[in-house]
Amino acid sequence: MPTLQDQFGQIDIYLFDQLLQGRIPSGSRILDAGCGSGRNLFYLLRQGYEVFGADQDPLAIDDVRRLAAAFAPRLPAANFRLEPVEAMSFPNGLAATVILNAVLHFARDEQHFRAMLFGAWRVLGPGGMLFCRLASSIGMEHQVRPISAGRYLLPDGSERFLVDEMLLMNLTAELRGELLDPLKTTVVQNQRAMTTWVVRKNL
Repeated sequence: MPTLQDQFGQIDIYLFDQLLQGRIPSGSRILDAGCGSGRNLFYLLRQGYEVFGADQDPLAIDDVRRLAAAFAPRLPAANFRLEPVEAMSFPNGLAATVILNAVLHFARDEQHFRAMLFGAWRVLGPGGMLFCRLASSIGMEHQVRPISAGRYLLPDGSERFLVDEMLLMNLTAELRGELLDPLKTTVVQNQRAMTTWVVRKNL
């Protein structure tokens, strides 16, 4: 009998929650911006979604193209592109769902953060869903140390661009979007915090 991992791979549990809520329509177009090796795409490829991806790591793109060739051979290799999130070549409004999973907190500064976010938002179609999971200071405000331009040193020793609730709410308004879920933050044993931000595109 197949295990859950056999069926869903290493999909992010909060993205899985969006599937359970019926927010990712069967067969729809999905773009994983900063897709890495495709851990969030395993199930989607197998289930017949029209999947696209972008990443600036050539090894990661090679991996995700191999994954697609194995489970969705009808998809062209050109669906998976070697390019940064802030400069993706996909057309405006391409996807019904855009995934930005563990990407934005690698921003060099606020300008880079906004370039990645708005680059992903551009390819999301009207009524579509942006699923974003990123590091934040929520619940750890007194345990992170500012370095420069929105970047912080975390207790786990990593450096990340961090958001807080006010910034995410302001960005939701600036995008003219609508929260589909309240912000959800997981604090990992006082080492780091990860926030899930899910926004519908109303325009």
